[in-house]
Amino acid sequence: MTILPHHFFQIDALDLAPRLLGKFLRRDDVLLQITEVEAYRPNDSACHGRFGITARTAPVFGPGGLAYVYLCYGLHTMLNVVADKEGVGAAVLIRSCAPVSGLKTIQQRRAQLTEKPVLLTGPGKVGQALGISTEWSNHPLYMPGGLEILDGPKPEKILIGPRVGIEYALPEHVNALWRFAIAGTPWISAPKNTLMPQ
Repeated sequence: MTILPHHFFQIDALDLAPRLLGKFLRRDDVLLQITEVEAYRPNDSACHGRFGITARTAPVFGPGGLAYVYLCYGLHTMLNVVADKEGVGAAVLIRSCAPVSGLKTIQQRRAQLTEKPVLLTGPGKVGQALGISTEWSNHPLYMPGGLEILDGPKPEKILIGPRVGIEYALPEHVNALWRFAIAGTPWISAPKNTLMPQ
């Protein structure tokens, strides 16, 4: 399995998001396949970059291929893949994954002895399963060791829909179809009924 090169990530977040579907996340003995993502772009009222460069959001403005990890509600560790060129301020949120290997470690980190999709369907669950903290922000995902994104098969069919939990954003951004998922997999977070074939 080959690690994706840094130039793979240096494209518009809206182009990168569907291309990340089917790729693999690897940390320690845990290997996950990415099944659902959301794009966040510059001039997007739902993107963390909308506030400009702060101590927390600085990684979003780095070159594509870095990790941007933040805490949601002070609880959930959310993994984002920085997109585009340095200074742009765009990222792709990893919303759901399917387990490939390291199930025992995943169950241990999630404190759930199940093999059902509830294990990894939600961005906070993915962060927990990988055992990452905000200290992983700025980590290069194209470098071997630590946390990596590996090449994987392109999905046959993709579902698209509006992003989740961004009610505070402008209507055009709330309704933008910037959420992408692999069609036919149970490893997708709620709500599923807002997703439709591309």
